[in-house]
Amino acid sequence: MKGFEFFEPTTLAEASQLFAQEHAQLLAGGTDLVIGMKALTETPQSVISLQKIPGLDGITTEGDSISIGAMTKVREVELSSDIQNHHTALAEGASEIGSVQIRNLATIGGNIAHASPAADTVAGLLVADAQVDIASADGERSVAIDELFTGPGQTVLAPGEIITRFRLPSPASGSHYIKHKIREVMDLAFIGVAAAVNLDNGTITDARIGLAAVAPTPIRATEAENLLRGNELTAELLQQAGEAAAAVASPISDLRCSAEHRKEMVDVLTRRTLQEAVARA
Repeated sequence: MKGFEFFEPTTLAEASQLFAQEHAQLLAGGTDLVIGMKALTETPQSVISLQKIPGLDGITTEGDSISIGAMTKVREVELSSDIQNHHTALAEGASEIGSVQIRNLATIGGNIAHASPAADTVAGLLVADAQVDIASADGERSVAIDELFTGPGQTVLAPGEIITRFRLPSPASGSHYIKHKIREVMDLAFIGVAAAVNLDNGTITDARIGLAAVAPTPIRATEAENLLRGNELTAELLQQAGEAAAAVASPISDLRCSAEHRKEMVDVLTRRTLQEAVARA
């Protein structure tokens, strides 16, 4: 590990000013950054800890809306009864990250800001229609979660901007997340698929499908969603939705999985997540 300066700001404005400097990195849970620094794939000249800035963690509810601070531990997201009950896919995604020890260190903000297309919480946030609050020394703004990512490891965040909170506007009647992997635990996703639905007397009034690890960024399968709205879930509709979700995927082949297998499994897992989401609804 190379030498670096370490800062512990107590305000967002101070953290933003430090973070705007070249070769600076934020430290949230550290489960990605510290490993990268030890492997010399990350060589920041300064590291800015967010631990001493108040108001960046915790899960709060206001009516139907749930707010999750960016510094909230992944384990807390996993175990939150509000998230388990109203955004089950997100709780399931959080439970898939590493080990219990890692989830007690890792933060949901870090998991998203790292901008991995295979992040386990991202599909659940996509189907929750999450809004991402961002702050800097110049002010605050908010973007939709599906507009945050621009490529692998890349986001719309400008220099000095820091993710502060995720706002989940309204719960779905039922949701589900499936991670396709080889090992039972502590494995990266070949594919991550989440589905969320609202029902009215058996008719799907709203549907959202989030896909991870099948494109340069996490994506919504909007064509499949449109097919589902206003209809009851039938075997034929399931097939159409699965095929539509697979059509929007543009996966790559790597050491873990071929592109062809990923595309095929998007179809299969979209059907499975939808069936379970409807059953839960």
